[in-house]
Amino acid sequence: MDEKHDLSGMKTPEGIHSLEQVRKLVAFLPEVTELIDGHGHTTFKVRDKSFIMMSDFGMNFKCDLEGQEILLQQEQFYKPRYIGHRGWVGVREPESWEEMGQLLKEAYLLAAPKRLVKRVLEKGI
Repeated sequence: MDEKHDLSGMKTPEGIHSLEQVRKLVAFLPEVTELIDGHGHTTFKVRDKSFIMMSDFGMNFKCDLEGQEILLQQEQFYKPRYIGHRGWVGVREPESWEEMGQLLKEAYLLAAPKRLVKRVLEKGI
């Protein structure tokens, strides 16, 4: 992951804490970049494809429609406006960072090119 640790996208202690947790969870994934988008969201991408978007109010992550349907049955998850119809899922405060680690890895695998998916799966990352 790029070593960009500008916290300008996050202003609250909760937002900064969530950002630090997400950085730890995706640090081992190849070719992840972090940037602040035009709306002030901290966005994590792989090869210019977003898989996590964060703000002080929560986090959205890429998901397939089937997985989204399952996650939305849990109270902590919601369907975000504008991108929810594409399978994205939102969470304000994760109940478990361990669970989020798995969900964010799956989000990465949905966005990553095939060769990176193969690399992650072969190495058991």
